[in-house]
Amino acid sequence: MPAKNAFYAQSGGVTAVINATACGVIETARKHRARIGKVYAGRNGIIGALREDLIDTSRESATAIRGLLTTPAGAFGSCRHKLKSLEENRAEYERLIEVFRAHNIGYFFYNGGGDSADTCLKVSQLSQATGYPLQAIHVPKTIDNDLPLTDNCPGFGSVAKYIAISTQEAALDVASMCETSTKVFILEVMGRHAGWIAAASGLAASEEGDAPHIILFPEIAFNREKFMARVKRTVKRHGYCVIVASEGTQYEDGRFLSESGLKDAFGHSQLGGLAPQLAQMIKSELGYKYHWAVADYLQRSARHIASGTDVEQAYALGEAAVEFALRGDNAVMPCIVRGKGKRYSWSIGEAALEDVANVEKKMPRNYITRDGFGITDAARDYLAPLIAGEAYPPYKNGLPQYVRLKNLPVPRKLKTRFKV
Repeated sequence: MPAKNAFYAQSGGVTAVINATACGVIETARKHRARIGKVYAGRNGIIGALREDLIDTSRESATAIRGLLTTPAGAFGSCRHKLKSLEENRAEYERLIEVFRAHNIGYFFYNGGGDSADTCLKVSQLSQATGYPLQAIHVPKTIDNDLPLTDNCPGFGSVAKYIAISTQEAALDVASMCETSTKVFILEVMGRHAGWIAAASGLAASEEGDAPHIILFPEIAFNREKFMARVKRTVKRHGYCVIVASEGTQYEDGRFLSESGLKDAFGHSQLGGLAPQLAQMIKSELGYKYHWAVADYLQRSARHIASGTDVEQAYALGEAAVEFALRGDNAVMPCIVRGKGKRYSWSIGEAALEDVANVEKKMPRNYITRDGFGITDAARDYLAPLIAGEAYPPYKNGLPQYVRLKNLPVPRKLKTRFKV
């Protein structure tokens, strides 16, 4: 009987290191050809499985797969498609099993965040209910760093490094021009309910008075009067003010400052435009000249300054996912466990998906200063190791060289097509 094949898919917003995880999965699977036949990737995430649009990674060279380690974004395509509950849409889950059975797939590796963990758990439950043997392993990934039971999430360390560096460099620019020009600079960063990314900007400050002078967290209710008073006091004292604002900044009643009224594919409120909103607020009340920027996709695609720690952990979690599957684990997620010594260390642990799915890890209150506008030493101790180390991609003619896979399709075996 031929060895079972594996299915791997990337889900949600991509990162600077999600391909490093893919590299870990594929290279490790190739070391165990006697037990894992081929690794098929879903084209554009889970919808690739629903459409039976699979990519045969075995047709990629070892050099190309190794190139994923230093390439940002999602090499196989990702998607924002949340599978509903089994009761609401059993057809999608049954379609997955139908496709897996047709292609002799016995391993399911889903690389994503909280919604992906939920999907992975449901797929595992369906496999048990239908009697189709399938080991479902969730591989963590999210720049928001909000998955529980893992010290940190792949993708976050590199975003944190980018934001800390960008804050430091932009602050030097503003400081040099503030006497006659811009006095307030606002950087809007990602983070819907958890302020981990915004917090990382605080690493840019090494001395009293260094930027960022104000950090806005989703965990701290926005108070306009306190905010304005802090901006005014900072400009008076230092000549300028640098603000880093999480897109999820909200009022005490839970309303987002930047909520558009629209929903994304996962049912989340679409956010955007916080920086110009804050800038206009400052201009109208204080009259300061301002500039603002939105890190947006730049923060999550900046592989050229990725964190060495992040790259190493991303690969290791992909590797561990395959090893967990080979030892018979199911409905679990490999995770990062931080060592207890003063010197930073980490190891791979394991978490049950029923304890991970639909749970958000927010910033602890003791990581945020009492006034709500900065980070504490405890936060620094947590964040600093995650941005450590450099893992530069190869360069040619001044530009990084990123790999592009052939992504050749696996021949379809089913007659029926499935609309997504």
